[in-house]
Amino acid sequence: MCGRYFIDEESIRKAENLVKTIDLSLAGRRDIYPSQPAPIIIRRGEEYASELCSWGFPRYDKKGLMINARSETALERRMFRKSLLERRCLIPAAGFYEWDQKKNKTAFFKKDTPAIFIAGFYRQDKEDNRFIILTTEANESVKEIHDRMPIIIEDKEIEHWFDPAVFEHLLHKRPENLANEIVEKKS
Repeated sequence: MCGRYFIDEESIRKAENLVKTIDLSLAGRRDIYPSQPAPIIIRRGEEYASELCSWGFPRYDKKGLMINARSETALERRMFRKSLLERRCLIPAAGFYEWDQKKNKTAFFKKDTPAIFIAGFYRQDKEDNRFIILTTEANESVKEIHDRMPIIIEDKEIEHWFDPAVFEHLLHKRPENLANEIVEKKS
């Protein structure tokens, strides 16, 4: 599961390289919580564009938000299928957090690049656009803390992610190992 991620100036700059225009008022390190607006990258024709969307689809029972979808079953779920087929997006981030059983907050990130793109999809809701993060089985670097993690789309995979004919194979990938550090230790 991914319940919080963070962006910083470098992740916004990397997204800007792809879309050419992004709201730079979002620059500066900050945590993104469910329900908050955050930038996503979408494809319009042959161009990439940035949108500000809220994180999470309202649940049908109106009790909270669905913030993640399992990549293995998202195409089977009526709530997600159409959006995943037609409105895939990338979520620029510097990394994401998970909490261990002792409630220590651990940041996961790539050491060799200042930013990552997380796989997601979006839909138009009553008030605004909303997005969901796709998760997969945790890799070796995450599984001691949590059994799920976001799908990370590498730069060389971006075109495939937005291609309706070939994106599905990315739903089954396991991201490469990540660096991590405890950022908040509980006593």
